Amino acid sequence: MTVPPEAVWAVLADPGGYAYWVVGSKLVRDAEPGWPAPGTKFHHTIGVTRLTISDHTESLEADPPRRLKLRAKGRPLGTATVTLELEPRDGGTLVRITENPDGVYSPMALNPVVHLATKYRNAESLMRLEELALRR
Repeated sequence: MTVPPEAVWAVLADPGGYAYWVVGSKLVRDAEPGWPAPGTKFHHTIGVTRLTISDHTESLEADPPRRLKLRAKGRPLGTATVTLELEPRDGGTLVRITENPDGVYSPMALNPVVHLATKYRNAESLMRLEELALRR
């Protein structure tokens, strides 16, 4: 990304932005004060058209502006541990996103269709994250 890590982190620290940059997210309903401190949550709605699920995402680790680890929930469809790592690179930021189904959904990680869909969804999400960071 062509912005510094602090600009990317500012987007990650704004729970309202997740409704835009996370593909599949429709709405952030509310957020706990102090987001993204570990243990804080924001409550979201995911889905398409009228098929929606309301759940939450919890911060597991926060090391600004380098690393954010989350547990995203969209039950009954799944839960996942998502890690975003930010590394300064050539005046901008290299952002790595790792997403792994967890809990009872862990076996989904072995499904090549799920793997491919996650790869493409996260690529689009990262482009949207960069777009919001550029606006800051």
